[in-house]
Amino acid sequence: MDSVIRTPSSLERPTPHTGAWVHTWGASPQAPDDSVSRIEPFENATLRQIVRITGGGHRIRLRISNEYGTAPLAIGAAHVALTDTDDAIQPGSDHAVTFGGRPAVTVPAGAPVLSDPVDLRATALARLTISLYLPGRVDTATCHGTFHTLGWLIPGDATAPVPLPAHAAPLPAQALITAVEVQPETPARAIAVIGDSRVDGMGSTPGTDRRWTDRLAERLADRPGPELCVVSQGINGNRLLSDGIGTAALARFDRDILATPGLGHVVIAVGNDLFFSFAPPTEENAAFLCMFPGPPAGVDDIIAAHLQLAARAHAHGVKVHAATIAPYGGSEMYSAEGDKAREQVNAWIRTSGAFDGVLDFDAVWRDPADPTHIRSDLHIGDHLHGNDAGYAALAQSIDLSVFD
Repeated sequence: MDSVIRTPSSLERPTPHTGAWVHTWGASPQAPDDSVSRIEPFENATLRQIVRITGGGHRIRLRISNEYGTAPLAIGAAHVALTDTDDAIQPGSDHAVTFGGRPAVTVPAGAPVLSDPVDLRATALARLTISLYLPGRVDTATCHGTFHTLGWLIPGDATAPVPLPAHAAPLPAQALITAVEVQPETPARAIAVIGDSRVDGMGSTPGTDRRWTDRLAERLADRPGPELCVVSQGINGNRLLSDGIGTAALARFDRDILATPGLGHVVIAVGNDLFFSFAPPTEENAAFLCMFPGPPAGVDDIIAAHLQLAARAHAHGVKVHAATIAPYGGSEMYSAEGDKAREQVNAWIRTSGAFDGVLDFDAVWRDPADPTHIRSDLHIGDHLHGNDAGYAALAQSIDLSVFD
C-alpha cells in the first residue's frame, strides 16, 4: 500500500552529527506542454535516468516532482546507484529508496516529494543512476524540457540493478527528478544559477555534462577548500519578467533558487527578455515569437528585475552575482536596437555595484572584429548558443575567488 506524504522521523532536522543537506544537482520543473520537449503519456514503466552530482557526501536524498501533474503520481518503487563509466550500474552500489519508511508513495497533483535519506557515499562529480517505477498511467509528467542527462523508458518494473535492456526507449526530456541533495562530510555550500538556454547548455553535447555550469563544477572540485556545489536552474526560452517557455525567473526564483538547501551564492544569467522584445518580426520567427506573450521589456525593466532578484537573495543572506548578456548578432532575433539595449544593461551590470560579483560573459564570447557577434569558434552556427568550446570558455573565465 502507498504511504501518505508525511514528515517521518527519518527526515529529522540536521544535527551536528548528521550535518546539513546541500543541493548538488537540479533541473527546474516544467509543465510538459510548456517545454522544448516532453514525455508522452505512459503506463506500467520505469524511468531510468543518469545525473552527475557536483558535490559529494555520505548520504543522499531525491526530490521528485508532480508539480505540473494533473493527477496523483504513484511511485511503486525507486532505486539509486552509482554509475560505471559505461553507463552500467556499479556492482554493490544499488540502494532501494523509501518514502516515510515505505517503498511506495503517491504524490498529490501539484506537489513534490522528498525521499528518505539513503546511505550512499558519492564523491564530487559522481554519476548516479536513478530508477523510478510508475505502475499507473502518467498523462502529464513534470519534466525539464532540455535534455542533458541520459535516460530511458523501460516497460514494467526495471528498478533492479540489471543491465539496460535492449527494448529501452531513450527519453526526450528529463522527467520527475528535480533535485539531488547530499549530506557532506564537511560544511559545503551551493551556487544556484538561474538562467535561460545558455545556462541550460543549449548547443552542448547532450549526456556529456558540458554546460558551463558543469565545467564550473569541475573547476571547483579541483580547488582546495570548502566544497561548493553548482546547481543549474536554466530553462531554454526563459525570461525574467514574463512566462513563455517555463515560468518567468521572477516568479520561480523562490522555488528554484531561494529554497535551495545550503544556498551560498546566486548567479543571474537571463537575456531573453531583450532578445524577444526587440526581435524584428519576420516570416521565419513569427510562430516562435508567438510563444512569448506579454509586453516588451526595455532596459529599465531589465535593470529593475535584476535589482529585485538581488534584493530577495541578499535578504536570505547569500551573495549575488550577475552575468553580462553575450552577443547575438547574426541570429534571427538580432536587431541593432536590441543590441544597443543589451550594451546598456551590460554597462549597468558591470558598474552598478548591485552585485557581489560580475561574470563578464559578453567579454568572453564577443568577436574582437565585430563585438555584436559571438566568435565563430564558440557557437553552434546559430550565432546565439554556445558549443562545447564556448561553454568551456565561459567556465574558464570565472574568477573562483568570487565564491569565497
